[in-house]
Amino acid sequence: MEETITKHEYIQGSLFEEDYLVRTLGAIVNYPSIALTELVANAWDAGATKVSITIPDKIGKKLVVEDNGTGLTKEQFQTRWMTLGYNRVKHQGRAVIFPESIDGNRFAYGRNGVGRHGLLCFNREYTVITKAEGAKSTFVISTKDQSQPFVITSNSFSSAKDHGTRLEVIVNKNLPEASEILKILSAKFLHDPRFVVSINGKTVPLEQLKGLLDTFDIHVNGATLKAHFIDSFKSGRSTLYQGIAFWQGGRLVGEPSWILGNEYVLDGRTKFAKRYTVVVKTNDLGNYILEDWSGFKKDEFMNEVYKAVGEYVAKRLGEISRENIGETKAQLVEEYGQEYIELSALAKFEIDEAIDRITTIHPTARPEAVSLAIDTIINLEKTRSGKDLLIKLASLSEEDITGLNDLLEKWSVRDALTVLDEIDNRISIIDAIRKLSNADDVDELHVLHPLVTGARWLFGPEFESAEYASNRQLHNAIEQVFHKKINKSLFNNHKKRPDIVIVADSTLSITGTENFDSNSALTNVNRILILELKRGGSKLSRTERNQAQGYVEDFMGCGNLTGNPSIECYVIGKDLSEKMEGIIMVGDRGRVHTCTFSQLVDTAEKRLFGLREKLRERYDDIPGMTLFNRPHVKQLSLVGK
Repeated sequence: MEETITKHEYIQGSLFEEDYLVRTLGAIVNYPSIALTELVANAWDAGATKVSITIPDKIGKKLVVEDNGTGLTKEQFQTRWMTLGYNRVKHQGRAVIFPESIDGNRFAYGRNGVGRHGLLCFNREYTVITKAEGAKSTFVISTKDQSQPFVITSNSFSSAKDHGTRLEVIVNKNLPEASEILKILSAKFLHDPRFVVSINGKTVPLEQLKGLLDTFDIHVNGATLKAHFIDSFKSGRSTLYQGIAFWQGGRLVGEPSWILGNEYVLDGRTKFAKRYTVVVKTNDLGNYILEDWSGFKKDEFMNEVYKAVGEYVAKRLGEISRENIGETKAQLVEEYGQEYIELSALAKFEIDEAIDRITTIHPTARPEAVSLAIDTIINLEKTRSGKDLLIKLASLSEEDITGLNDLLEKWSVRDALTVLDEIDNRISIIDAIRKLSNADDVDELHVLHPLVTGARWLFGPEFESAEYASNRQLHNAIEQVFHKKINKSLFNNHKKRPDIVIVADSTLSITGTENFDSNSALTNVNRILILELKRGGSKLSRTERNQAQGYVEDFMGCGNLTGNPSIECYVIGKDLSEKMEGIIMVGDRGRVHTCTFSQLVDTAEKRLFGLREKLRERYDDIPGMTLFNRPHVKQLSLVGK
């Protein structure tokens, strides 16, 4: 056992700057809602059933918090209240002790002895009047001392017939708003109907709570339960008692919990569990309650009740989760920062899709679980080798049998499976583009354009090289070219990459590559790819083609690009209004391609199917290829036909 040093065994103790305690307690002495929440929690821990708070209407008047709990004797006050960081669990246990006149069963909030200092939020001095065991004790507490964090400056003692504690303070800062505090405290402690908190004589009935989101009647084999779904987000801090609370005849049964029977409705560590409370009121479960009211008996009927309540809670949480999906996505984007920004448009689309799916199927999933799923997608994107392998395969002509055989001889079955996976992914993408390009109501900027931009392989294997990325030279050229034509406000994320420019009837994305000039020892832009997608339903004519030709000429003559880059510009729409040449040259370095979405995806699809058949024929007799003889692969190619 460790020995305790007495004051005779050390040379000097610590000194405390005046108001040391106030400056170290943090939120509890700066926010009235948190301070009063903690003081009411103290009353709960003292076995009180009523807490009455009086909040003055202006600075300089008295604020009072009074309860009918057990109170403290002189000795208890001096050891419990006056011990810095008093450990309630160690010295008193978790169970609450009630006054003799009150029958109850509850666990305490208190852990670290901080809550009792809540009155310091309003003044550096306060008064405690507490009654217990026939005695009344009055203490004045102050932090105006350098030798101690807080001290008793005066006390008095007399007899008393009742029990409870009254706290008084003259408010000289942080004057609370009575109506707002009432809403917060009512939501905080609503789980037990026999614990009533009033402010200036007013209480808030359950049905009138501002945080009440929904009330729903549940019927189970003749029993009627009224469920109230409550958002307690406005409470000062998280509480021990969030969960599902059952009220039988106006009395709490057991403790609120997210466990119903043997089933977890919600992980108590999630943000949902810490924010929401469900109160289930009924008069029909009296026969199923244990004698000490600590819970319900094990019974098949109660299993049906738990199932019905659990289904209701899951439904409401799912609805809330879907409503807040935008917030969830924004938080994840912020969490991953630059790592997310640098992902391809397709990878971002996959992440959005994953969040949607997780939110729909598992609305109460912990943030760590969602982050793990996003990590998986990002890591797959980084390590996916199918793209590089497919570039090599696609770069070979149909006639280059020798080159094809040399390449495939070096591949393992894993390489082949990886490429087949990538091919099938791409077939899914072009089918999606085919469908979306024919839909009149599609959000072209946010849906179709990112898909096409992220699938640069549609325009040839040379355009999906890893070296492709917007660079500062190109960015400056884009601003120079398009500031002359459109307002800067029309740029979408004009400071990010890749750049997307919105013009009157279309959207454009511009990306490029750099190479190293060994003669000048400088990098130059050597290739530019411009994709212009016309808005849904529009037909391409010479007007659109000539406009694209102008873009190419402007880039060639803008003066902001070192080197002499070649420029490929694709103008893509739903239909062609007249016969035009598929490709026109612009000078000796530029080309403008005019095509429809159908032409684009048909060409890509034909090439992809051809590549897939070559691989399947070559590796079909090797063990492991059976992994790809799955029904969904064949079905995938038929989507959108």
